[in-house]
Amino acid sequence: MTKIAVLVDSSSNLTATEVAELEVFMVNAPIMAGESVYHENESWAELGAFYDLQRTSTVPLTTSQIEPGIWLEKFDEIAAAGYTDVFVVTISSGVSGTFDTVQSLAQTVDTIHVHAWDSKIAAAGAGNQARLAAKMALAGHTVAEISAALTELRASTQVLFVVDDIKHLQRTGRISGGTALIGSLLNIKPLLTFEDGKIIAIGQERMMKRAWMHIKRDFDQAIKTATTPLLVSVIDANNGALADQWAAEIEATYPHEQVRVVRGPIGPYISVHTGEKAMGFIWSADLLAD
Repeated sequence: MTKIAVLVDSSSNLTATEVAELEVFMVNAPIMAGESVYHENESWAELGAFYDLQRTSTVPLTTSQIEPGIWLEKFDEIAAAGYTDVFVVTISSGVSGTFDTVQSLAQTVDTIHVHAWDSKIAAAGAGNQARLAAKMALAGHTVAEISAALTELRASTQVLFVVDDIKHLQRTGRISGGTALIGSLLNIKPLLTFEDGKIIAIGQERMMKRAWMHIKRDFDQAIKTATTPLLVSVIDANNGALADQWAAEIEATYPHEQVRVVRGPIGPYISVHTGEKAMGFIWSADLLAD
C-alpha cells in the first residue's frame, strides 16, 4: 500500500506545530559567516538573534545547498518509517540548485520513490505547496492527485516583494553595482517578483509606503479576474508591525469569503538575500481552505 510523505527544507518556513500536525519531514538549511556554519531552526532561539548577527557580522552572510548526504539520510529515515513515496518540495530551481540535486539523488535511491517538486518560488510560496501536499497525503490521495493539485496551486501563485536595503541584492548579483549605489542614495525600494522561477525586478518606489500602494493596485486587479477565493500570505523579515498593518488592510478591504489572509516570517535563509525589513505579498487560489 502506498504511503506518501512530504519533505521540505527550512526555507519554506513551516512552523514546528505545522511540521508535527501535518507529519512533514524537514531538513535545516545552512547559513555561513566566514568559517562559521549556522542552520535555520537550530542556531537561533528567535529570529531577532539572526538579524543581530546579520547586522554585526564582520563578514557577509552567505547560503549554501544542503549536502547530498543529508538528503540521502533523510530518505532512509522516511523509508524506515514505512513510507513508499516522498514529495520533496524545494525552493525555486531558478535561485537554487536544490531541485536539481534532489532530482539527481532520486535516481540513486531504491528504498523509496522520490518525487522532486520545483515550487518555482520561495518562503511561504513553497511552504503553501508543502502544506497542500501534506494535507492531501494525510487524506489518502494518490501521487498523481497530489501532483495535479500542486501544479494548479503553483500556476495560480503570484508574489510581489520589496527590500528595504538594496545592498543585499547587489551582493548576491541581483542588481548592478551602479543601480545599487543610486538606489542607496535615493532610498529606492526595488519591487520584485518571480518569473519562470527566477527573481526579476518589475519596478522601484521611493518609499515602502509607495511600494505597498503598488502591490495593492496589482492585487486589486487580480481580485477582479479571480474565479476562486484567494489565499494571501503576508511575510516579513523582522518587520512585523508593518506586515500586520498590510494584513489588516487587506482583511478590511475584502470579505473573508473572497480573501483569506495569513501571516508568516521570511526566515534567515531567505533573509540573507533580501536583508532585514523586506516584505513579501503572495497570493494564490485558496486550495488550502479546510
